[in-house]
Formats: sequence, C-alpha cells, structure tokens
Amino acid sequence: MSIIAPAITVETPEALAEAIQRIEAFAMRVHVDISDGEFAPTFLLGEDMLTWPANWQVDVHAMVMRPSEHIARLIALRPSMIIFHAEITEDKMVLIDQIKQAGIRVGVALLRTTVPSTVADIIQAVDHVMIFSGELGEYGGTASLMQLEKVRLIKNINDKVEIGWDGGVSLENAYTLSKGGVDVLNSGGSIAEAENPAGMYNALTKEINKRGVL
Repeated sequence: MSIIAPAITVETPEALAEAIQRIEAFAMRVHVDISDGEFAPTFLLGEDMLTWPANWQVDVHAMVMRPSEHIARLIALRPSMIIFHAEITEDKMVLIDQIKQAGIRVGVALLRTTVPSTVADIIQAVDHVMIFSGELGEYGGTASLMQLEKVRLIKNINDKVEIGWDGGVSLENAYTLSKGGVDVLNSGGSIAEAENPAGMYNALTKEINKRGVL
C-alpha cells in the first residue's frame, strides 16, 4: 500500500520550525531535504541544524555532491533512511555499507536522465529507489508520468526494493502514481503551500487508497 510523506525543503531554522508546526499533528513519515548548493543550485538547511519530532519516521534526501562529507553527521541524527543520488562520483557502495552498518536504511535517487540499468549494482544493494521528477532544491516541479516506466525497470533489477517518487505529487496524479507502483509519494508544495495542510494530506491519502472503477 502506498503512503504520502510530507516533504520539508527549507533554508533557515525558522522555516524548519514553521514547517514542523504545520504538519506535526498528522505527519508520520516525512521527507527532509538537504542541499550543498553544488549538486543542487539551492543552499538548504544543513544537517547540523536539523531537528524533528521524536515520533517521526524521517527520510533524509541528501542533494549533495560529496555525501562522504555529510554521512557521519547524518547518521548521528538517526533518521529512518538516508537517500543520496546515483549521479554522484563518489564510491556509492562504500556509502551504502557505512549507512547500513549504522542500522539505517539507505536509498538512491535517480534524476530524470538516469537509466536504472546504468546503476543496477546500486539498485540491488539499497532498500529504496526514489524516482526524482522535480526541481532540485525547490518545492513543486512537474510530475513527468513517463518516469513511471522506471518502476518496471527498477523492479526487474530488485523486485523487493521500495519505490519512492519526488516531484509534482498532486491530487491530479497521486492515484496514477500509486497504481503505477510507487510506494512512497513525497509531497512538498501540495501540502506545504496548502491553506489547510492536514486537509490536503488527508485528500491525497484518500486519493491513493481509492479503488478503481471497472
């Protein structure tokens, strides 16, 4: 069954506190972005200033060029999962081993242009593959549903891996994404910018759980 994970993409501790306040009452699994201003064009709040409620299950999405410079501090935060990008040039298997040895799940994110077969060894080794269809370091973006073809390609490589989606999740496409094999729909702008964040979260959850009409 698919789930909705509110996403937090902020640049300051004040914005983080505000984001937490807006979703704390209903959020369970949450997607938190960090960025170094190099891999992604935006500087986001760094791991040194991150905090979140103890009851949250947090996936940290590290949009950084050199995860090795961030891994130790990220591990110290004890998130549920750390996701780095397949497009980095560092040794990805070393990173995977380091995260797993700390007892933390590990994921890999694929940009639109990345073909799953080119990183098959990484997909076989991780717990989660996130199909990235948004804009690095920003809320919103467009959900390119053509990217759903990657679900099949990923599952052909590792049929047990969890599939995530980041970018453009909305009421118009959430059902299609969930039925297309996406397990975790990370929703940034739709929830963060909603007048009623809880209402939008509930609407998205209802959408992915509805039954198709034959």
